[in-house]
Amino acid sequence: MPATLALLGGANMSDRRDRVKQDICLRIMKNLQDSPEINQRDLAKKLDVSLGSVNYCLKSLVEKGHVKIQNFKGSKNKLGYVYLLTPAGIAEKAILTASFLRLKLLEYELLKEEIALLKKEVRKNQVAHQLDDN
Repeated sequence: MPATLALLGGANMSDRRDRVKQDICLRIMKNLQDSPEINQRDLAKKLDVSLGSVNYCLKSLVEKGHVKIQNFKGSKNKLGYVYLLTPAGIAEKAILTASFLRLKLLEYELLKEEIALLKKEVRKNQVAHQLDDN
């Protein structure tokens, strides 16, 4: 396994699933903060994830006390809800955002190192190829 994947936890499938769930939950919280009246189906379409994934993450966020669900009183649709981030949800969103940023910065640094190595290899191969032509 490449060093970059090992450093990012690519060796453990459970860790990857947890990161994907955290990513989806973070994206859900960001969208709920901006559009608390959005329904689960539209949220799933907007995030390009399954409706089941949105429902699973929302249930988890509600159970943890990060999101509160309220009936949308003015809605003619009996299933109209408003999803509100709680103070704990706002704090969790900040923690997840910081964690996501750290991960992306690490990925960026590792990619820069990998690019430098690839450029060095290309230059080495070009010089060897030029020597072979002479």
